[in-house]
Amino acid sequence: MQLVFCTNNAHKVSEVSQIMGPQFEFLRLHQVAFYDEIPEPFDTLEANSNTKAKTVYERTGLDCFAEDTGLFIEALQGAPGVYSARYAGERATASENNDKVLLAMQGNPNRKAYFKTVITLIISGVVKQFAGECHGTIITEKTGVQGFGYDPIFKADNQELTFAEISPNEKNTISHRKKAFDLFAIYLKTLS
Repeated sequence: MQLVFCTNNAHKVSEVSQIMGPQFEFLRLHQVAFYDEIPEPFDTLEANSNTKAKTVYERTGLDCFAEDTGLFIEALQGAPGVYSARYAGERATASENNDKVLLAMQGNPNRKAYFKTVITLIISGVVKQFAGECHGTIITEKTGVQGFGYDPIFKADNQELTFAEISPNEKNTISHRKKAFDLFAIYLKTLS
């Protein structure tokens, strides 16, 4: 089974490839001549993920999946949430997004946060969604060089190191994305 992964984010492609392993093959958007930006106008991961998958499915007619991920921080009333990728502005870097979070959290004793991933899969017009969460805390300064996004400031529960301090393989055993894609893989196996 070949699916189109509805993303242009190379970090996500790499992480999902590692999680799913060599037995799972997917096409990138450029491989199916899809070059448009897909809007993410909604205030939930579920709706944004669904829109991305539906847009690609309707335009290409190909089975596909999309994922949307956000970091939800309790002390910031769930921010950055669905706006995680552009929290410090439309063209903000990951480092700038991290800096904005750390500034907003300065002096706040409540450091609870969680990452959530929602995957929308469309096969022959049938839509399924899968979700995974990883709970942890926001530390007080960026640490580590692995990973991407908010990994340098997020430490998962029962872990000594941030996502940016552990290897990709270690991260991929406990992450929100791993949990969502495990459910996704189980479902795909029922179809074969």
